[in-house]
Amino acid sequence: METSAPINGTPADLVARVDGLGKTYGAKENRVAALLDVSLGIRRGEFTAIMGPSGSGKSTLMHIMAGLDSASTGRAWLGDTEITGLADDALTILRRRRVGFVFQSFNLVPTLDIEGNILLPFELDGRRPSTAERAWIDQLVDSLGLGARLRHRPHELSGGQQQRVAIARALATRPDLVFADEPTGNLDSRTSREVLTLLQAAGREYGQSIAMVTHDPIAASYADRIVFLADGRVVRDLGKSTAEEISGLMLGMERAA
Repeated sequence: METSAPINGTPADLVARVDGLGKTYGAKENRVAALLDVSLGIRRGEFTAIMGPSGSGKSTLMHIMAGLDSASTGRAWLGDTEITGLADDALTILRRRRVGFVFQSFNLVPTLDIEGNILLPFELDGRRPSTAERAWIDQLVDSLGLGARLRHRPHELSGGQQQRVAIARALATRPDLVFADEPTGNLDSRTSREVLTLLQAAGREYGQSIAMVTHDPIAASYADRIVFLADGRVVRDLGKSTAEEISGLMLGMERAA
């Protein structure tokens, strides 16, 4: 198991980063610190897994980096744009154009067919795909095996097929970064492996940057890099590791908690 080198490249090497990030909820005696002085960057073209015990702050970190939540202290950037304190309208547009999302609950629109769900980011942005974007979407649909399903509604698809649609939607606009929040949480083991292989291929074949929050060592073993959080802090930053190595680290962290 190798330890990743610290991030010391220029901001141009990073698709998202946070510096001195803190997040608290509540006030006075009810105050809870979810993140404490976190500095982290997500590198271009890399599949990063964010792990930690329940309550470690991993989902909060992802939400702030994606512009879905605001920081209490510190700064956050998407690409070269600082999103700390960015107005809601500007943040919405930035997120729509530069970030893709894959959730464990799929979050497909039940009234739209599969093609409509894949094209939803363009619809929300008030435009149609360009010729080049259309060719890219066709390639995604073909590689994900969705060609025969484009006129179906989400409820007519299996869980694995619905997650494939969610991945196609997340990649359709070629975003700078795709955030995946427990993307295999509702899938059986075989379908989980298929989805993780697709996310892995998105990085290796398409140069897509992916940050995946997961508690599953097997899922994390597909990533190029694993960042461990505990009690709101980054405690380990590793290169590619086996599920057994990751499990051992997680077990040690839980015993120390």
